[in-house]
Amino acid sequence: MTRTSVPPAILAAVSLLLATLWGFAVFGGWSRPAFCAGLEPSPDCADRLAPVASLSELVALVAAGTMGFAWFARRETLYGVAVAAWIAALAVLLFGGLAVR
Repeated sequence: MTRTSVPPAILAAVSLLLATLWGFAVFGGWSRPAFCAGLEPSPDCADRLAPVASLSELVALVAAGTMGFAWFARRETLYGVAVAAWIAALAVLLFGGLAVR
């Protein structure tokens, strides 16, 4: 059985790309039209989406902290954890947004 590993530079790049996607979704306003437009959304959809974004921000804070620690402490094993945390932050936003709709 061979073990393959992903180079840390690729994991760092993926983490930064996921962070950018999450930033556009939350701070760039991509989530509001994605979840509160079309198919007769409720009028208070944007208000109900705010707590979902806040919960996603907490997960993203963990992801950013992990990424920063991995970067500055040269702990290459934490890059994978940071990628998983960014995916979790996006998943919270996706499933919470679908539930709000």
